[in-house]
Amino acid sequence: MSIELRVPQLPESVSDATILSWHKQPGDVVRQDETLVDLETDKVVLEVPAPKDGILKEIRFQDGETVQAEEVLALLDTGSIRSTTSTTESDTSTEDETRVLTPAVRRLVNDSGIDPSTIKGSGKNGRIVKADVEAAIAAKQSPTSAPPSSTSIEQTATPQAGRRIEERVPMTRLRKRIAERLVEAQQTAAILTTFNEVNLQAISDLRKTYRDLFEKRYNVRLGFMSFFIKASIEALKQFPVINATMDGDDILYHGYFDIGIAVSSPRGLVVPILRDADQLSFAAIEQRIKDFGEKAKQSTLSYDDLTGGTFSITNGGVFGSMLSTPILNPPQSAILGMHAIQQRPVVENGEIVARPMMYLALSYDHRIIDGRDAVQFLVTIKQLLEDPSRLLLEI
Repeated sequence: MSIELRVPQLPESVSDATILSWHKQPGDVVRQDETLVDLETDKVVLEVPAPKDGILKEIRFQDGETVQAEEVLALLDTGSIRSTTSTTESDTSTEDETRVLTPAVRRLVNDSGIDPSTIKGSGKNGRIVKADVEAAIAAKQSPTSAPPSSTSIEQTATPQAGRRIEERVPMTRLRKRIAERLVEAQQTAAILTTFNEVNLQAISDLRKTYRDLFEKRYNVRLGFMSFFIKASIEALKQFPVINATMDGDDILYHGYFDIGIAVSSPRGLVVPILRDADQLSFAAIEQRIKDFGEKAKQSTLSYDDLTGGTFSITNGGVFGSMLSTPILNPPQSAILGMHAIQQRPVVENGEIVARPMMYLALSYDHRIIDGRDAVQFLVTIKQLLEDPSRLLLEI
């Protein structure tokens, strides 16, 4: 009996998807819920699993082709699976179970270039888990590993000498969409950027005092981002136009705070949304950010994770950026840019002292946000961060 494997219903506003990669080929045995193909949309990668055990009979679309919702991707023969495997099923069931990788583990294996057959699994029945792959990667990158011989170095380097090499790589759909949105923002909004700097000594002292206790109680690290999110929310309450968007000739004010957190992923920059962030504790914010980071690395962010948002924060400081002008994330009207923390001399009580300083940048749409509001908004964030007790008192 053959059953059709169809393109699932795509998220709202997504019209089609691209075949990213097939994990099985015609004639391969597949197990129920095993991922057969990855589909790439403008925002997320959708994994299409096998509905039943069977043999992949036919593939209708190849890697790189575009498909619509409900189109038939492949045919799966479920009738012959028992007859073709019954004689060896008892001997190979454990082996098959061991060989099947979860999507997250498979993606990590593919990115690392490590042959999974060389990895010893520590999971149930010898199944390879994420920790096994990470250990294999660490061993591969270890400086104690034997260096390549001079012969191998010469063989690798010699063909490159004097050559001018080029490589053409198609842009991913996500990268195309990022490019479109950035150009759209530049062409449709009147973007200006205002700057300030903040002394993070008080927050650094607070983190140093309570870091271990916080992590022990909540099982998550106390970072700087939760303070910036809390400060941004309080400033947005005082300057609601920063949290607003343009809708035709109207200004749409939002009575909620959905904060976009820019994170990098193997496929490019993504901005998952921290919904109703004003209702979250420091611990809840840090846990959500941690979850976003892990899901971004594994390309498992859902469409809902990336939809909406009223204000965004981006932290170029994690890459060493000292100063930048962040670009708006349409239809939002403002974005806060964080940068690297550096010890710099400042004057306190008539004395020059070293303090951990960070430059802040606020890019905003001047069509609806006046410079005065933008500057005062950024000053408010500075004041809240330099005296974090005001965050608790909401003053």
